[in-house]
Amino acid sequence: MSPLRPHYANRANHLTGSLIDASTGLLAGQTHDVIRLAMGSPASDAVPVEIIADLLALVVAERPAPFDYVPTEGEPGLRAELSRFLANNGSAISQDEFLITTGGMQGLDLVFKLFVGAGDLVAVESPTYTNGTATIASYEGDILEVPMDAEGLDVEALAALVEESGRAPKMIYTIPTFQNPSGTTLSLSRRRRLIDLAEKWDAIIVEDDPYSLLRFEGDPLPGLRELSSGRVRVVAVHTFSKILVPGLRVGWIIAEPEIIALMVKARQAMDTCTNTLQQRLVARFLGEGYMEKHLVKVREEYRHRKEVMQLGLVEEFSEFEVSWTDPQGGFFLWLTLPKRVDTSDLLTEAVRGGVAFIPGSAFSVSGRFSNALRLAFSAESPSRAREGLHRLGQVLAPQLRLQ
Repeated sequence: MSPLRPHYANRANHLTGSLIDASTGLLAGQTHDVIRLAMGSPASDAVPVEIIADLLALVVAERPAPFDYVPTEGEPGLRAELSRFLANNGSAISQDEFLITTGGMQGLDLVFKLFVGAGDLVAVESPTYTNGTATIASYEGDILEVPMDAEGLDVEALAALVEESGRAPKMIYTIPTFQNPSGTTLSLSRRRRLIDLAEKWDAIIVEDDPYSLLRFEGDPLPGLRELSSGRVRVVAVHTFSKILVPGLRVGWIIAEPEIIALMVKARQAMDTCTNTLQQRLVARFLGEGYMEKHLVKVREEYRHRKEVMQLGLVEEFSEFEVSWTDPQGGFFLWLTLPKRVDTSDLLTEAVRGGVAFIPGSAFSVSGRFSNALRLAFSAESPSRAREGLHRLGQVLAPQLRLQ
């Protein structure tokens, strides 16, 4: 035992970290070519680098210069432009209903910091985003894993699990649209049923929504906050990391004013405000009309990349017992393999063979889904993704042929 262990706060025992983020360091240490189907990052060649560079020069020349503190709730120019952008996309909100954050993860941290205490029950999708559950665990919440299917979170299974446990969840954490890692979307009927259950239990819903603006097929669905109509507290967490550039670390939270006001106080003991320079850059990108054109471009690009990846999966794995999801937006495909295959055991071999993925067990606090894996079709070019699938086939095929 570490000699420092007695000095740590109890919550330090619940810090689990993230295999997804840890994979960034793992890949950075590789000296050979590794095709990165692991990280959910925007396509580097879809980033409007020249526009961002031009806007950055304009921002730096602004007066007052963008190097001072700004209000914790967000730089006024960004708040105005984001409000306009959201209204144009069907989400009219008042100025006291949203907060600019340092990426989506700070948004999740603020939500769980405010509402999750030791022993509080939080229902989550299973599989789900490992950084979300890691943050819940860091505040000593108890996690209830709820299965999913092609329509997203199985809300009837949630109801049954709650009845069986005899404990109502204080919070329900969901990624209802183009879920990470499965790519599935919660159906409209289930969205309504989930709100009914949350109202019954007086539970707060956390709507983690990085991807809904990246829909490239199908009809948009109303968000949970929109559907709740004041019946249930829904805190929606958003980010520019997936729709623009992750390194900017700019996101936003939408919630009722009382919650936003308390989050402002929490942030003032955390980081005071999001980077001023980055906020003004995003404000200009929105204000000069670039975002709408950018989204049109990337939606088409991600649709193409998904289709190329699915064709590659057919070519590599059609003879085997392998299935995968068919998302209508977002970044991810979820592969399910025969139960005898353990994708965690194969990861090192895969990286050695020049391809990276995230094992399925990373998306479950109890280590479920050992025979599954997540592939991101967003980051690599179609040609490299296709080669990555070939490399993945070289690693998986021997295991899949075993009886």
